[in-house]
Amino acid sequence: MIDYNSRRPAPFELAACAEMLWLDRPIEWRASRLNELGFGVGLWNWAHLDIDKLEATGATFTIMNGYTSGRLADDDGAKELLRTARQTAQIGKRLGVQLLNLHGTGLGAGGLPVEPVEVVTGAMWLKARDTLCRIVDLAEEENVVFSLENLNLLVDHPGVPFGRAEDTLALVSSINHPRLRLNLDLYHAQIGEGNLTELCRRALPWIGEIQIADVPGRREPGTGEVNWPGIARALLAMGFSGSIGLESWASGAPEDALNAFRQAFTPS
Repeated sequence: MIDYNSRRPAPFELAACAEMLWLDRPIEWRASRLNELGFGVGLWNWAHLDIDKLEATGATFTIMNGYTSGRLADDDGAKELLRTARQTAQIGKRLGVQLLNLHGTGLGAGGLPVEPVEVVTGAMWLKARDTLCRIVDLAEEENVVFSLENLNLLVDHPGVPFGRAEDTLALVSSINHPRLRLNLDLYHAQIGEGNLTELCRRALPWIGEIQIADVPGRREPGTGEVNWPGIARALLAMGFSGSIGLESWASGAPEDALNAFRQAFTPS
């Protein structure tokens, strides 16, 4: 029998996405359960959530979506992104969220982009960088931190601009400001790019959180092809000690998935 309360000290801050576990339970119950098990809590969009109930859980919220609509690379989209990012910052501060997460464009049902993009032009790159600079100004005013997440285009998020880890790293490193970090999602990177250890090494100065799920299947460590204990040892050797979030479905009981995650990221 697995003792879910038996915890070796982990060198990283471990968190899990409440949206993907215990799907038959209210979100505040999931947050409380993750807190009870010693994990931080990740959220997606907040507009449909009861913020009072989430606040009452006492959980540590590591990350949530930092906007409800908008885009990086056009004037109207940027205006909407900044408007909803400012609104979201107020919710984030209530919950003590560490990172407010952004994407190249808004995501709709099934993670598909609201407005897919086939070709990202040079003008779009310049506009995206300008929008992120304005996000940094907003973050300074509101005393919050935003992150930009990479996504995979082959399986889950076709048509999202600036989706590759190479793209998000290029944008965030060019701005190089502590109020804008990378949400480096290694599940997405493994599908689209691979070479995860070297990617982590190059991205290290700008990482706010690392998210993981095994490939294929987007489930917990040990269900797919990635050597997660090896990744954990490499991160430790690089000096990374920040937040690592499990953003995966569970192949069985959520507690078993969380235990596999903890074991993979608690190097012996």
